[in-house]
Parts: sequence; C-alpha cells; structure tokens
Amino acid sequence: MVNFEDLRGDFPILARTVRDGKPLVYLDNASTTQKPTQVIDAIGDYYRTYNANTHRAVYALAEEATEAYEAVRDKVAKFVNIRDRQEIIFVRGTTEAINLVAYAWGRGHVRPGDIIVTTEYEHHSNIVPWQLVAEERGAVLEYVRIDDNGELILDDLDKLLDTGRVRLVAFSLMSNVLGTITDADAIISKCKAAGVPTLVDGAQAVPHMPVDIASLGCDFFAFSGHKMLGPTGIGVLWASKEMLGEMVPFHGGGDMIREVHKYESTWNDLPYKFEAGTPNIADVIGLGAAIDYLERIGMKNVRSHEMLLTRYALEKLSAVPDLKIYGPKDASRRGGVISFNFQSVHPHDVAYIIDEAGVALRSGHHCAQVLMEKLDVAATSRASFYLYNTTSEIDALVGSLDVVAQKFAVRGKKEEGDAAR
Repeated sequence: MVNFEDLRGDFPILARTVRDGKPLVYLDNASTTQKPTQVIDAIGDYYRTYNANTHRAVYALAEEATEAYEAVRDKVAKFVNIRDRQEIIFVRGTTEAINLVAYAWGRGHVRPGDIIVTTEYEHHSNIVPWQLVAEERGAVLEYVRIDDNGELILDDLDKLLDTGRVRLVAFSLMSNVLGTITDADAIISKCKAAGVPTLVDGAQAVPHMPVDIASLGCDFFAFSGHKMLGPTGIGVLWASKEMLGEMVPFHGGGDMIREVHKYESTWNDLPYKFEAGTPNIADVIGLGAAIDYLERIGMKNVRSHEMLLTRYALEKLSAVPDLKIYGPKDASRRGGVISFNFQSVHPHDVAYIIDEAGVALRSGHHCAQVLMEKLDVAATSRASFYLYNTTSEIDALVGSLDVVAQKFAVRGKKEEGDAAR
C-alpha cells in the first residue's frame, strides 16, 4: 500500500513557503510537475561524475555516459510497452515530437485534397503543425466535435472516414483542459478499418495512468518528461520501424549520419537517424530516474490516488457559488484536471486572489483556444493534481475560492446540472 502523503518528503520544493510564509499548494501539474530528489540527484550525479558526450569516444567517461543514456531507452520501452527500442526517438517534448511527424511524415504523405483530422479539445501543439501541413500541401484540417459533457462525438469521425480522403487522425489521450480520457481504442479501431494512420498525444496520459502503446495499436505516440516528474526539454516519440523508415530526417548534423561527402550523405540507423547533434544527455538520465520513481509506486496506484482526489474535488467545488465546472461528470472518465469558471469573475482575477493564499493554479486558455471558442469563454481556471497532492490541499483551494466569492459578492447556487458540466 502506497502512502502518498509520505512521498511529499521526496519533493524539496513542496516544503517551501510563498506569499509571506504561506505553504505552497501546487495545483498546476498539467503544466509541469515538481521533481523528486531522486531525479535532481541523478542529473547532478551525471554532471559531477561522468559528464561526457555520448556515442563519440571510447574513454571511460564517454562509455559511462553512453551506457546511462541508452539504458533510459530500455526503461521507456518497459514503462509504456514498446517492443523495439530502436523505435524510441528522444526529442525535446511532445511538441517537437508532433512537429517531427508533421515535417518528416506529413510533408511526404499528405496530398492535395486529403483530410487531416484532429479534435476540438486538442493542445495547440496537435493543431498548429497540421495547419501548416494542410496549408502547404493543399489539404483540409477537420475536427471531431465535443458534446456538452466534454466527450468526443465519434459519429463525426465516422463521417469523415467515409469520405475516403482522411490521411491521418491525430488526438490526445487525455484533454489538458477538460480531463476527458479519450476512447482511443474506438478511434484507432475505426481508423485501422479505414487504413488511416493515427497519432496519439500522450502528454497528459502517460504521467497519470498505465499506458500500453503496443496494445493501443497507433502509428505514432508522443509524450513529455517534465509532466511525469522528469526534467524539462526531454520527451519521446514512438513510431513503428515501417513509419520511421518512410520518413526523412528532421534535423541534419552529427550522429544522424552514416557518411557525409561533398554533395550527398547517408543516414544512421534508427533511432539515431532522428537524433542529430549532442543529445540532452543529463535530462534523458533524469527522465530515467523519473520512470524508476513511478515504477516503484505503480501507475495503477497513481491513477487510483488521482481518481480519489478528483472525486473529492468535484464534490467540494460543486458547493462553491456561481462556479461552473467543465468536462465529464464521472471521475472515472477524466484525469486529475478540473477546469472551472466563476460566471461573474475573470479567471485571471481568480488566480491572483488565490495566489495570495499560496495556491498555484493556471488561468488562461491553456494552449487550447479552439476549445475555448467551443466553450464560448476566453479562459478558464484549471486545477490539476498529481501523486503528491492531498485532499487538504483541495480544501485550501476551495477555501481560497470562497474568498474570491466573498470579494466579488458572488451569490446563489449553480443551475441544476452545472456542477460537473
């Protein structure tokens, strides 16, 4: 049995105070997570004891750095069930991974008149690259809509697939605003039947629940290290060897080449074909330490803890006057992300006031302006939880929101049915 409250001692930043000595209540985990000592120490140990470049020399430090770096590829493979380590590409994060696919696969496979499909609740990083490809290639970008409960309307996907023009379907496994967990099995099954490749943005899902890429059966999968206790500037792209073999290099330079001559070059084997230049060695090692930490806890336990927090938060937030909550009502259908708005208070005012109580959450469009347009709002407030959060921190959030309600003289209760809309 994991005692999640005891884990807080592993995170030095959680012991600090803010705003005139108030305890830090960190609820912006969908943006980035805090780092345990184990990750911080792993990065420091690399720089202190075996700092050297990888794949380029045979002296002791270089061999140690290369071994540590490549060991993380095996850890990633085990963590998300990837069968072939050569299919794991280290990138800066989910955004770079999707851009890599858009550039190296999209520009070679999308034709004029083709349709690229994404959804209304995507992060900008899974929209803008496809806008660029569609504009350049003369294709069309279409969206699967969401319903009033924050769930995808998959009939839209059926209609688009029936046209025979869909070239790719790109979707997130979990919404970074609504918390909605996408029915990936249904989408990928429909796409496979139509012979259409799929790309999955796993940035919000991989840190919070068990993910099995081999079982999913998608063609591309991307996630970021900094949202799962790891450092910033490191992420993973997975694609099958067949897909990667069809793709041109994204960056040119050292390590991605086999031979360079005056007027032509040949490419290195996978995965190095897509890892040009000196890699982010220290942060790959940090990602490995984060995976070790999560493996010790168990992702099923992480998911159970966050469902407990989410249910508790939905119940407590539903009692706050004038508060509208977005996304699925059922905590089992969503991750630990809750976006909400006072219907008479701007989200930035909310963030400012609760920050005075030491509560850190995000207000804004969350890099999801297409979704904001759908919700007919400019922004929302968003609380997002992780394994080190507690119910008492949710109480602190609710208490600070009560202060907002008092300052703005918010009155009355929500309309029936609004509590978890």
